[in-house]
Parts: sequence; C-alpha cells; structure tokens
Amino acid sequence: MNAATREQDKTAAPNVRINIRSVDMDKPRAWLAAGFEDFRQATSVSLAYGMFWVGLSIAITAGAFTLGLWHWLLPLIAGFMFLGPLVAVGSYGISRAIEAGRVPNLGDAFGAWKGHAGQLAMMGVMMMIFFLAWIRLATLLFALFFGLEAPNPETLYSSLLTTPDGLIMLAVGTAIGGVLAFGAFTISVVAIPTLMDQDLTFMEGIEASIRSVAKNFRPMLLWAAILTGCVLVGVMTFYIGLALILPVLGHASWHAYEDLVRIEPLEKLES
Repeated sequence: MNAATREQDKTAAPNVRINIRSVDMDKPRAWLAAGFEDFRQATSVSLAYGMFWVGLSIAITAGAFTLGLWHWLLPLIAGFMFLGPLVAVGSYGISRAIEAGRVPNLGDAFGAWKGHAGQLAMMGVMMMIFFLAWIRLATLLFALFFGLEAPNPETLYSSLLTTPDGLIMLAVGTAIGGVLAFGAFTISVVAIPTLMDQDLTFMEGIEASIRSVAKNFRPMLLWAAILTGCVLVGVMTFYIGLALILPVLGHASWHAYEDLVRIEPLEKLES
C-alpha cells in the first residue's frame, strides 16, 4: 500500500475506538515520578536532547538582542507554552525505546516524528496558529500600553512592574495568554503522543486530547499547572534548568498518554 492510499484510508470511516480512562488527582505526581525514572534510565540521551533546546533558546535570545528585538522576548518565552508539546516528541521516543527494552539513542529522540510525520505536522500547524494568535495579541497589547516605539529595556521592565499601566498590561496579558495556553493544552496534551504512537489522523488525536481533559478536568488542570510552573522555573534559570525539566516533562507526558488513552481496533470489538 503506497502513501497516497494510506492517506485516503485515514479519511475513511475510523477503524478504531478511542477510549479515555478516568484518573485520580494523584496521577500527575505519578507521571512526574515516571518521568524522572525514564530520565534516570536514559540520562545521557535525555540530557543531550534537553541541552539541544537550551542551546536553541539561548541562540534565539542572543539573536533578539543583537537585532534589537529584545522586546519580543517576553511574548516569545510565554509562547513556548504553545510549542512545548511538539518539543517533547523526542522525549516520547526515548520513553518508548525504554519500554521496548532497548537502550535509547539520539536517533530515538530526533527521529521520533518520522513514522507519522504528516499528522504530526498538521498538529504543528494547529499549535502554530495558537502561537501566532498569542504573538498578535501581545503586539496589540504592547502598542496599546506603550505605543509603537519600544522603550529601552530598563524603562520597559521597570514600567511593567512599578506603574499601573504596566501592571494592568501584565494582568491582561496573563489572562489572555492563560486562556490561549489552556486551549492549546486541551487539544494537544495527549494528541501528539497519540499520533506518534498510533496510526490516526490529527483530528482523532485532538478528539482524544479534548475528551481526556473533559473527563479528567481537575487532574488535567493540575497537570497543566505543573507543566507551566516547571517551565517557568526553567526559564528563570536562564534556560539552563530546561535541560532537565524539558525531557522529564516529556517523559511524564508520555506516561500520562498511556494512562489516559486506550485505542481498540473495531474488528476486535465486533468479533
């Protein structure tokens, strides 16, 4: 069967049933513990994968300052919440290799997307839409409170924290960003590991993710808060902490997917 035929089959009637399990409030802690265990078993590969993203983040930051675009850093850093699930794909590949009884390597991390590249790319487009919407809204907020000319860094950051306009902008931006980020979390939290592990369309992955959040709203809200808090801690260490945090959260998210999603072939159910 060629690639075109496989893509046509994916648009036909679904041949699987996506079942979503209920989980307790203690599950997010269990996912984190499982993530740390995967990191311990594949420390060198996981750390190398995390360091790759740390290096990329530092390069983007240095480029923003070099080009005089430093005022974009805050919305870009906040926008990482929208792209984080895609960054974690390599960690999913490492966790899957561990479960298969293999010693993970960098190929498992950087090649994890290859099996379902098309559907993962479509999820990437969905996440990019959220990211661009956030950047656009952040630009409008900045223009509303500070005008079209960017002040110098000292003036901007002191204004954000010490003036009524700056504090209002932070509050409004946080509220808007939080709504967008939770929307992105809702459609992607298990969608991307599902697509990497199963031969499904990106819309089926989104369905699995939305149903997981709807069925387990309180545990998933806690999980979203944990993810956000950990990433913020990593950013506050000038990205260095992300070398540990990103792979651990990625491994943990893989175990979250395995606890939440069950895919059953319809042929099995009908027999």
